[in-house]
Amino acid sequence: MENIRLSESGSSVIILDQSLLPAEEKYIELKTPEEMHEAIEKLRVRGAPAIGIFAAYAMAALAHQMLKYKPISGCCSASGTSDDVFMQEMSVKGDYLKASRPTAVNPAWAVDRVLHAARVEMYKARQADPNRMNVNAGVARLAEAVRREAFAIQEEDKAMCRAIAEHGLNEVIQLGGKKRKEEYKEDYQESDSIGILTHCNAGPLATSEYGTALGPVLLGAEEGVKFRVFADETRPLLQGARLTAYELQKAGVDVTLICDNMASSVMKRGWVQAVFVGCDRIAANGDTANKIGTSGVAILAKHYGIPFYVLGPSSTIDPACATGADIPIEERDGDEIREKFYAKPVAPEGIKCFNPAFDVTEHELITAIITEKGVFRPPYSF
Repeated sequence: MENIRLSESGSSVIILDQSLLPAEEKYIELKTPEEMHEAIEKLRVRGAPAIGIFAAYAMAALAHQMLKYKPISGCCSASGTSDDVFMQEMSVKGDYLKASRPTAVNPAWAVDRVLHAARVEMYKARQADPNRMNVNAGVARLAEAVRREAFAIQEEDKAMCRAIAEHGLNEVIQLGGKKRKEEYKEDYQESDSIGILTHCNAGPLATSEYGTALGPVLLGAEEGVKFRVFADETRPLLQGARLTAYELQKAGVDVTLICDNMASSVMKRGWVQAVFVGCDRIAANGDTANKIGTSGVAILAKHYGIPFYVLGPSSTIDPACATGADIPIEERDGDEIREKFYAKPVAPEGIKCFNPAFDVTEHELITAIITEKGVFRPPYSF
């Protein structure tokens, strides 16, 4: 499904509002920096790759709006060249988008990348006429550079998701000694399925196509490989229940929804052969930040001897973070625990809540990290 796109006019971004799924499939149009920031913060668009794509398209829309330039009050003046004003304005808007979800690296990566594309165009114009002062590439040319780069980011994500899916599928087939359906010929049995447990959502809704953690499952389903997926509900925002179960059911994959505290039970019964999770940031040593609860799943997998795989694009690797201790962890409103999705609050009035959105899984618990570039095993060094 198409979950993010630039509008035909180029001045807004259209997204599938994931906060309403699965009850309602509604597309919304976002035009202002405030609407775009809120969409990321309130999880209307979510998933590390998806919010990177969204941030790039948001910058493209805001750049297009700069063709009818209106300065941000107090941020800068129009005293510089039009190129300089454009870059100042866009940098301010980019910083604002970056602040929407501090743990995920992709929004900042995408914003910096489209701004770099605009700077390249600006430098090209100045190098072409070095004898003139304050040479302008022109706002239209800079805005077009941002737009092109945003589209390139999404196209690259599609290719990356496909490559991640291929690597992950090959890994789990070899792990379980399974084969694709056509290789079984007359011996193929429906019971020859691979049990996968996943946490949170890292499917097409979180990316552009296939997804990361769900990519091997969805690609495998296309190729006749049978999976039996156990989807953790993923409290408190229920991304596993609302989104992963929704995506897999629509794809015709055998999926069973479980509460987060049931993961140990299905592992103990031998129903899980591998764990697939996505990631929001990977530190240089392989420590990985993902949705809250992921580290607990990794500890359980280690106890039961089940391989634990982290799948994500290489853009989620942050060499500036030496270890997971350097990854900032977003803390969200306690009302998400107390009352979200309930008709009435389920906790005593005034009760204190601790609601971190992410946790860090130490690299010692990770069997392999799978990116579009291949399968990386310990010791990790990015």
